[in-house]
Order: sequence, then structure tokens, then C-alpha cells
Amino acid sequence: MHRSRFQLVPCAVALAATAAVAQVPPIKSGLWQLQTERSVDGRKAPDMNERMKSMSPAARQRMEAMMKQQGVDTSGGGTRLCMTREMLDQGRWHDTSPRCKVDFSTRSASAWKWRSVCTQPDSTGEGEAAFHSPESYTVTSNTTMMLKGQTRTSTNVIKMQWLGAACGDVKPLQLKPKS
Repeated sequence: MHRSRFQLVPCAVALAATAAVAQVPPIKSGLWQLQTERSVDGRKAPDMNERMKSMSPAARQRMEAMMKQQGVDTSGGGTRLCMTREMLDQGRWHDTSPRCKVDFSTRSASAWKWRSVCTQPDSTGEGEAAFHSPESYTVTSNTTMMLKGQTRTSTNVIKMQWLGAACGDVKPLQLKPKS
């Protein structure tokens, strides 16, 4: 479970960039394309779509179905997600795990910077969301996490590109509201 969670961190990081934020991000609602570059302990890691290619067809189909239920579409060789205006207005465009405390040092129209401390699994991180335009932003983050008694460090660069206002058959991203 922890290993799978660590492997899915890039998606969460793209969305966790602003946990516990009431401020509305300066981006458009609609369909977004996600592109991830990730390294773990200094070694480049394959992106989610590459990892899924190595799965058996049955396992890949189950994973794609589970992700699609959560609002993440990996069909067609890319990763797409839908963010509604309501989600953005309510600050629900990010992972809102109650197990994380996030402190922001900057929240401007062009960049949000933060530090986070999470439990289960224990992790600390820092990152920045750079808003290039309402249709493009990049999240860069560094996370240190304890897994099975070992410290693991991941670096993620997630590039988000707006594809359009209509989400088509991609359902809105399913994130739990912060309690």
C-alpha cells in the first residue's frame, strides 16, 4: 500500500500544491493535461503512464478504472483531469488530506510557495506552484518520506496545460473536502 501510494505521489503533489487554501488559484476551470517528471532518491522515475504500460492488461485496466472513478483519465497516452469552477472557488482543486499541515510563505498571482508536514506516512516537503497564465502552471516539489523504516526523497515537476472548458467524458476530480 505504501509503495503504491509513493508511486502515485506525482498526481497528488500536483493537486496538493495548495492544501488548506481558501484563496482561489489564478487558473481556468475545465480539462487539464498533466505531465510529470519525477526522481526518487536521485534516480529518474518513469511517469505514471510508463509504469502502467509494464502492468498486465488486467491490472492496467483495473488501475485505469480506479483512476477514472477519481477523475483522472489516462487513456490516449496522457493524463487528463477535470477541475470545475466550483472546485476552484471552494479550494477543492488539491489534495486536502487532514493528515497534512501546510504553511505558505508566498501566495501571489504568479506563485504560491509552501512547506508541509504530513503523517501516515510521515513526510515533509516544500514546493512552489508557478502560474504562467490562467491556462498553464508548473508545480515543483521536494518530499522526504519514511517508507518501511527508510527515508525516501522525491522531486517532482508537474506541468499543467489547460485543454479547454469542456471536460467531455472526464468526470471532475474527486477530492475529499478538508474537515
